[in-house]
Order: sequence, then C-alpha cells, then structure tokens
Amino acid sequence: MLIEKTDILAWLAQCAATYAEQMDFLTELDRDIGDADHGLNMNRGFKHVAELLPGIERHDIGTIFKNTGMTLLSSVGGASGPLYGTFFIRAAAAVGSRTALNLKDLLDAMSVGVEGVVVRGKANLGDKTMCDVWIPVLEKAKQALANGMEPEQVLALISTTADECVVSTIMMQAKKGRASYLGERSIGHQDPGATSTMLMLKALEQAIKRK
Repeated sequence: MLIEKTDILAWLAQCAATYAEQMDFLTELDRDIGDADHGLNMNRGFKHVAELLPGIERHDIGTIFKNTGMTLLSSVGGASGPLYGTFFIRAAAAVGSRTALNLKDLLDAMSVGVEGVVVRGKANLGDKTMCDVWIPVLEKAKQALANGMEPEQVLALISTTADECVVSTIMMQAKKGRASYLGERSIGHQDPGATSTMLMLKALEQAIKRK
C-alpha cells in the first residue's frame, strides 16, 4: 500500500469534517471533566487546517504536516493545540521531503509525533489522556504489520483498537490536566482528548480506504 500526499490531504480534510460533525459530542464530554471547549477548539483548529490545504497541496508530506502543526498551535486553545501541534510537527521531521509513504513509514512517523506529545504533556499510560489511545493503537498496528498482516487489515485494526482504548478511559482516574482536579470524580467519564484522537485515527482509515 502506497500512501500518497493526496491521501494525507484527504485525511486532514476528513479530520476537519469529523470534528465539525462531532463538535457538540466532544464539547459535552469535556463539560463533564474539563472546560467544555474541546469540541469547539478542535473544530476551529481543523477548520483553519482545511482552509490551509489548497495553498500547500503541492508541497511534500513533511511540509504539509509542519504547516498543519503550526496552524493547530496557533488556533486551538487549551492543552490540545500544543499537543496536536507537536504531534504533527514531530511527524513532519520524521517524514521529511517524501511525497509518498508505505504504511510502516507513516506509523513510524506518527510514533515520533506521539513521543513529542508524551514529552510535552508528561503523560503516561493510564493517566486518562489521548496517550491512552495513541500509544497502544500504534504499538498494536506496528506489531500486526511486522507479523505480516495486510495494510488494509491493519487500518481496520487501528479503528477497532482505538474504539476499545477510548472506552477504557472511562474507568480511569485522570492524572493530567483540568480533569485531574476532580480526583476520583473523573472516574466514569470518557476522556475528550482520547476521543478526539480516536476520531483522528478513524478519519485516517476513511481517507485511505476511499480510493
């Protein structure tokens, strides 16, 4: 499977469409344990990304990722802007000037992005954050690919694993961010950041499968 920059552009456009559609849902999740603005922030940030895409579509994937990250840093409020911005900027450095990737290349670049998220957010597995989706999903996908699973099946695995991981955050106690102030009262609520990460991963599958 060859993932071309048109697929990457489609992924980012699909993210924008998804966050517009799921804005109220994400905001409602954040109302329970946060500032009630996560959906609004993600929609605003990726709306700006979508507006940016026509002007950068001729560039390589690294440049597309870097511009996406910078746009999210400047337009998404709260913790999400720095974290998602860091993810794309770090992934951009890993991709470089390539205009096409295989799935392993993309997963490796995403892992580099997540390493940046972990460093910036100082979150560990079980802290009830987006990392509780990013880390296990990418580890499982990379292992499945190394074991010979077809790329199309790996993409489906990414979606199903993301679903499972986001549900697992419900019974976690938040240890980072605004939700951590609630202590045990954060248990029983699905994490908004983990949910937006799950939606981003599902958008990736949808964008690549479209062709």
